[in-house]
Amino acid sequence: MCGILAVLGCSDTSLSKRSRIIELSRRLRHRGPDWSGIHCYQDCYLAHQRLAIVDPTSGDQPLYNEDKSIIVTVNGEIYNHEELRTKLVSHQFRTGSDCEVIAHLYEDYGEDFVDKLDGMFSFVLLDTRDKSFIAARDAIGITPLYMGWGLDGSVWFASEMKALSDDCERFISFPPGHIYSSKKGGLQRWYNPLWFSECIPKTTYDPIVLRQAFEEAVVKRLMTDVPFGVLLSGGLDSSLVASVASRHLSESKFARQWGSKLHTFCIGLKGSPDLKAAREVANYLGTFHHEFHFTVQEGIDALEEVIYHIETYDVTTIRASTPMFLMSRKIKSLGVKMVLSGEGSDEIFGGYLYFHKAPNKEELHLETCRKIKALHLYDCLRANKATSAWGLEARVPFLDKNFIRVAMDIDPEWKMIRPDLGRIEKWILRNAFDDNDRPYLPKHILYRQKEQFSDGVGYSWIDGLKDHANEHVSDTMLNNASFVYPENTPFTKEAYYYRTIFEKFFPKNAARSTVPGGPSVACSSAKAVEWDAAWSKCLDPSGRAAVGVHTAAYESTSSEALAQENGFSVNGLSEKKLDYFEAATATI
Repeated sequence: MCGILAVLGCSDTSLSKRSRIIELSRRLRHRGPDWSGIHCYQDCYLAHQRLAIVDPTSGDQPLYNEDKSIIVTVNGEIYNHEELRTKLVSHQFRTGSDCEVIAHLYEDYGEDFVDKLDGMFSFVLLDTRDKSFIAARDAIGITPLYMGWGLDGSVWFASEMKALSDDCERFISFPPGHIYSSKKGGLQRWYNPLWFSECIPKTTYDPIVLRQAFEEAVVKRLMTDVPFGVLLSGGLDSSLVASVASRHLSESKFARQWGSKLHTFCIGLKGSPDLKAAREVANYLGTFHHEFHFTVQEGIDALEEVIYHIETYDVTTIRASTPMFLMSRKIKSLGVKMVLSGEGSDEIFGGYLYFHKAPNKEELHLETCRKIKALHLYDCLRANKATSAWGLEARVPFLDKNFIRVAMDIDPEWKMIRPDLGRIEKWILRNAFDDNDRPYLPKHILYRQKEQFSDGVGYSWIDGLKDHANEHVSDTMLNNASFVYPENTPFTKEAYYYRTIFEKFFPKNAARSTVPGGPSVACSSAKAVEWDAAWSKCLDPSGRAAVGVHTAAYESTSSEALAQENGFSVNGLSEKKLDYFEAATATI
C-alpha cells in the first residue's frame, strides 16, 4: 500500500503551503516508507508516499503521461495492467509500474475508464490542460480514501483521515465504487453490478465455476517483485487462500526470483484455536510457517497506537485489528512487504454464525448485500490500515470483482444453512474445494466452524479487553454516555474506552461521523438482529454472541446480566436509564 494526498484549488500557493502539504503527507509515510514524491501545479498539489511492490526501481510517483500534462497519484495495484498496456499501443510508458496505465487510459477514454481497471485502488488525477481533476476508489473500498473541503474552497483527498482532518472543515469517507469529477461537480457511481440492486439471483450453483473464479483471483494477486506470504488463521478462508497460492506459486514470475516455497503467518495467544489450526494447515501444505505469540497486556499496550492507525472506534474492528497490527510488525521485520488475506468471504457467502438464523433466502441475500456494501467501514479498513501501519500491503482475493460477480449471482437458496441437508455456513464454498482426488485441505479444516479473527486468536483476548475497560470507565461515565457522546453513543465500557482514545486523536465532528453505529450481534447488520429475539439482549460483535449456534456461546442473555457485564450498575440506575438501556439494545 501507498499513501496519497492531493489538495486542489488552494488560495495559498506560497512555499509555506507546499511545506505544509509535505508535512501532512509525512503522516502517511508508514504506508509508503520506500520513497516520497510531490508535484505542484499552480494551486494544486499531488503528494505520494510509496511502498514499492511492482517495479521497485522505476515506479516512483506521481506518475505522468508523455508530456506530463496529466499527473496521477495512486494507492493500489492494477492486476490487469499488462493486458491494458496491449490496448494502449500509441502510448510510451516510462516505467514498469502497474499504475501508469491510469494516465494513458484517461487520455484515450476520458473519465469513463475506471471500470476497465481490475484491482484495488484509490487515485487522484489532475489534467493541467483545463485544470480539471478526478478521484476514484475501487469497487468495494479495499483501499481507503477520504475527501475533505477547506475553508478556502480547496478540495482534499487522502488515504487516511489523519492527513487532512486538521486542515479541512468537513471530510467524509469517499464511497467505494465512485468517481468524483470536478467537471461534473459531484460523485457518481461507476461500479454497478447486478447484486447491488439487491434483486434475488437465480443462477444454479456450479462448484467448478466458483472454484475456477477463486483460483483466478488468487493467481492474479501473485503479481509482485518483492517477497510475500499469506496470513493463515487456520480457518476456511485463509486456508483456501494459502492452498491455492501454494499450488500456483511455482508457475509465477515470483518463483523464479524468490523461490516456490510459500511463507505463512499466524498470531495468537498461546494455546489459541487459530495457532493450532494454522500449524496443521501449514504442515499439510508444506509452507514455511511463522507463528507469533502475543499477550493480552501487549495487545492492551498497543490499543492507542492501533486506534490512531485504523481511525475508528468500532469495537469489533479494534478487537481484530490489534493482533493483526502486532503481527504485521513482525512480518515486516522479516523483509516481507505483501500478504494475501481472507477477508470478504463471510460477507459474500453468509459465513458469520448469525446467518444460521436467516429466515429465508431473500433475507439472507439482502444481508450479504448489506454486508458487502459496508466492508470498507469494517474488514477492508482493518485489513488495510492494520497492515499499512508497518508498510505491509494486504491483498484480498475474495473481493476480486469477477469472483464477487460469480458468487453473488448464485441463487441464495444454496447459501442457506441447512443442517437437515448437511450444509453448514459457507457450504457452497467448502463443497467447491472438496476434491477427493487432489484435496486442497483436510476435511476437518475444510468443514471447521467459523471463528472470527478476534475470537480465534484466543477467547481471553476479548475478555481481557472488557476487564481493562471496566477498570478505566466508571459506572457514572457510562451512565452519562448519551450526553457526552450523543452521536453513536457507546453502550458498553469497552466501546466508551475506545471512543475516548479516538476522540483524543480525531476530535472533529466530521471524524466521528465516518464511523458506523447501530446494534450488532456476531458482526450482523442492525437489520439482522431482528432474526432472533434473544439477540437483542446479547448485543456483542463476538461470534460467541450467536447464542444457540457457537459451541462456546455466552451463557447469559438477560438485559440485566448484560448491563452488569458492560458496566451498568443496575441497582444504581434510575428506572428511566434502565428503560433507555433496554430500548437501545432492542430497537433497530
